[in-house]
Amino acid sequence: MEAITLHVPTTVTLTDEQFYQLCMANEEHRMELTAEGDLIIMPPTGGESGIRNSDLNADLVIWNRQTRLGYVFDSSTIFKLPNGAKLSPDVSWVMRERWEALSPEDRRRFPPLCPDFVIELRSETDSLPPLQRKMEEYLANGLRLGWLLDPQTPLAAIYRPDREVETLNFSTQPISSILSGESVLPEFILDLTSIFNFE
Repeated sequence: MEAITLHVPTTVTLTDEQFYQLCMANEEHRMELTAEGDLIIMPPTGGESGIRNSDLNADLVIWNRQTRLGYVFDSSTIFKLPNGAKLSPDVSWVMRERWEALSPEDRRRFPPLCPDFVIELRSETDSLPPLQRKMEEYLANGLRLGWLLDPQTPLAAIYRPDREVETLNFSTQPISSILSGESVLPEFILDLTSIFNFE
């Protein structure tokens, strides 16, 4: 089952409050809203993707507990980007200063900011082009570092502001399976061995 996109007519606009209430009334579904106003209903992930998502979140949480540089969010968190899109990355992180500058109300609802770092993990039900477009949208809205991980190919695409996307294709060449958090996540290292089922 793939994501369902409902094209909302331009004469119909979901306000922030209406979208929030729609999500709360349908908590069993993961929903996003594009900047153009289209509603995307995403299918649940399978067991393999669930394990990978948990591992990714755990690695980032452990690093963040040691550094205390920011806050880690799971895949059910929806962020309201500056362009109006409301998206939920599989894994995301926001610098402490940016998060603490938000009002208590903004923290409780859909935070009005783009995360500093995101990971999108391609599951069995995802096609790659929509995830690539999503990563570009994060970049256009202030993302500082992003990783698109595709265990099916397998490949890792690294997104940075003002640079070409760096794609590591593990099916065509021997490459290190280590990704660095660079200056955004100092000393954070992700070993893709378990994510990509490398021996």
